[in-house]
Amino acid sequence: MSLLSRMTAPAARHDVARLVATLLASPPHRSDRSHRSDRPHQSARRVAPKRLPGTGGALPERRAPLPTGPTGLGTSAARIASGRKDGAGRKDIAERQAVGDATVDAGSAPVGTGGVAVPDLYCPPALRDAPALADEVNARLVAWAEEIGLYAGRLDRVQAADFGRLMMLAHPDTDDPDRLLAAGKCALAEWATDDYYCDDETMGSAPALLGAQLGLAYTAIDPTHPPLGYVPAVEQAMQDDPVRTALRTGFAHLGRYADPSQLARLHHEVAVLFVGYCQEGSWRTQGRMPAAWEYLAHRQINSFLPCIAMTDVVGGYALPAAEYSDPRVRRAVTMASTAATLVNDLYSMAKEHHSGSVEFNLPTVIAEEERCSPREAVERSAAIHDELVRTFETEAATLVLTGSPQLRRFLAGVWAWLGGNRAWHSGSPRYTSPTS
Repeated sequence: MSLLSRMTAPAARHDVARLVATLLASPPHRSDRSHRSDRPHQSARRVAPKRLPGTGGALPERRAPLPTGPTGLGTSAARIASGRKDGAGRKDIAERQAVGDATVDAGSAPVGTGGVAVPDLYCPPALRDAPALADEVNARLVAWAEEIGLYAGRLDRVQAADFGRLMMLAHPDTDDPDRLLAAGKCALAEWATDDYYCDDETMGSAPALLGAQLGLAYTAIDPTHPPLGYVPAVEQAMQDDPVRTALRTGFAHLGRYADPSQLARLHHEVAVLFVGYCQEGSWRTQGRMPAAWEYLAHRQINSFLPCIAMTDVVGGYALPAAEYSDPRVRRAVTMASTAATLVNDLYSMAKEHHSGSVEFNLPTVIAEEERCSPREAVERSAAIHDELVRTFETEAATLVLTGSPQLRRFLAGVWAWLGGNRAWHSGSPRYTSPTS
């Protein structure tokens, strides 16, 4: 297949996964419908749901058989310990998986060195594939980047990376291109912050400047309020830097759909993300590789959590702040966001290997710490990803039993985000092309 061909991950295959699938397929509450597009986008392809007796939910038409062994709430640890008897669950043969009513090949993609491939990951498949919607969002996103001077001279790479497709895949509960665009602007601005300030010396990154740059970048989304005499200087600083402009205008666009508590939540998550950027910068300055436990703690804060936290904003409803902050919800959601970011680790290894600089990802950290081969490090990283996804799956299924309808929908959205994220990474030239 071409670089732009999309692959889906193996579907989760036990009863908790089926419960989560039921939650995902449940129709939105009447109070939520006013926030969504009245008409599905013409390109969206969906599987016709089949109702389960007495549940009010639905499962996809195509259902994989359940595995033997312990199942049900509270048995995920036993399943993880017992493992899968197909070579630790990794298959070299491409599988056929359904995305809506279309099927695509699912398998491994070359990554890293020595031909090491990304193993099959325990992850839901993307819930839909709407290419025309993705193209529309991507075109608007690239036009916005050009307008504000973001990635000047490199817009072809932004176009090819297809962030509009990521938004379409990760947020299947809306067909509104403007909502997806708002989320895409914020996501691209966060990626640009990493590229410009942390990772890419050709774009001006330098460890010595990182803290100062991120401090100003944060004021682009949570404005500083200086005495009047200093306002012009602050405004000029915002306009002079494309990353700050991207953050400010991107979050302003999202503000059309988010309420104050949702915006405050996102401000917090971005501030934490920036702490993670500084942490990685300190490793570069020290010239050291972190321990695996330290790196995993880092990946909880330097993660896709700001993107995942927008799930209800994009979906057109509001998760109550008290529920989002509940430690049980926080645990489940942060584990999911860490797992999603480990997908990025696995798929970015090839690009980082060709960059010629020291990069940090879980397989590299594990290989250094355990003195194992790249293949073994990738396999162990994939196993960690799978454990996190299984734990989220089980704990989310428990939380929805006592949580609000908004929490039920939010956790279902996180589950959908995992599948969309995996599908996008496996096909985006940002990760499949060494020169991206």
